[in-house]
Amino acid sequence: MWVRTRVRRWQKRDGFDKIDLYTRGTLHSLVWGAILCEGLLSVTRPVRHSDAPAVLIAGTVLTAVAQGVCAARLVGRTLDSYVGRRTTEPRLVILAAVLMAANAAGVLALGAYAGPDEFPEIQMALAAVVLPFLTSLVLVVPVWTSTVCLVAVAAGVGGGVWAAGGNALFALATFLSVALGNALVSATVRVSAWSLGVMLKLREAKDVETRLAVAEERLRFGRDMHDVLGRNLAVIALKSELAVELAQRGKPAAVDQMTEVQRIARDSQQEFRDVVRGYREIDLPTELAGARGVLEAAGITCAVRDGGLRPGERLPGDVRSALGWVVREAATNVLRHGDPRRCSIHLDTDRHSVRLVVENDGVPQDAAGASPGAGSGLRGLRERLGALDGRLEAGPAGDGLFRLTATVPLPSPRTAVPSPLEERR
Repeated sequence: MWVRTRVRRWQKRDGFDKIDLYTRGTLHSLVWGAILCEGLLSVTRPVRHSDAPAVLIAGTVLTAVAQGVCAARLVGRTLDSYVGRRTTEPRLVILAAVLMAANAAGVLALGAYAGPDEFPEIQMALAAVVLPFLTSLVLVVPVWTSTVCLVAVAAGVGGGVWAAGGNALFALATFLSVALGNALVSATVRVSAWSLGVMLKLREAKDVETRLAVAEERLRFGRDMHDVLGRNLAVIALKSELAVELAQRGKPAAVDQMTEVQRIARDSQQEFRDVVRGYREIDLPTELAGARGVLEAAGITCAVRDGGLRPGERLPGDVRSALGWVVREAATNVLRHGDPRRCSIHLDTDRHSVRLVVENDGVPQDAAGASPGAGSGLRGLRERLGALDGRLEAGPAGDGLFRLTATVPLPSPRTAVPSPLEERR
């Protein structure tokens, strides 16, 4: 039951958590494995049968345990420091160095009592003494610094063996075994920590990507809400004002206007639901007809010219949808701004691009200096057209006219991709 619970917890972890747990478990296993090895070698038969005091043997073992506790704590701190989670306490590093030196001194003293010839395992014991400290040091200092420290520690250990009664060859062998063995372990530790750092950056990048996707979806929703409800609300306000005027004059046509307001409100509710579901795709021919009907109902002469191109059939679905949004936003702006009397919508296309021009009069005088990119509606249109490598230009055209031009390149027939609406059909 206990094993099954542990297995389930392991399976629920994500990739980074598994790598993190594996790396930390490996480093702690190295530390305690080295401490266990050094402790056992400190109480072997050559040491026990020598003249070494029991106090020295016990003190060396206890120092090794203390070094293991300190090194186990330090290795977790240094690993967090390497991946940028926290900083390492210098006092803990100094304490680990002091315990390593004390433990190494104890092992050298035991070797002096037993004699290098009777205690050849001293090389392995000294390598095990140095390993816990260097495992942590390699994670908090540059590579060249850790290399210098490794060589210095190995040289000190080799010199200690020579001072304890070993010959020069044995001291050199001790130096090489400590240096090469710990260099290999240090390189492995560094690579493992580097891999963990890469995994952490990948997870952070994934989190950033998720947040960006959420932010983009919020922008898309806000843009769609503006595009969908903007024109309808403007038409509702216009027809409501007209209905009020007709009602004040006692004309029965006010009922027809309010009926139209009711219909538009219901259509807006349905469009709102479609936007929330994320499946809405408007169509250019429908928007052209709708814009002309709305503008003419507001007393604005509207001329639509498509040159007999039949855009509903000739244009790709994504281009048709994007230009439909342009027509809708343009019609909304004509109703909202200025006092227009006429409006023209021209649609021209060739084999390489399609161009939509919406032009109206009645531009206020203060609009001449307005920024052509002002307004969330135009920004939303630029985003839609930008996704198709298109562009949008809007601004005064002289003689009291305002012109909005949308240009979208057309894909070649081989690279054209059907819209989701076409795929469903």
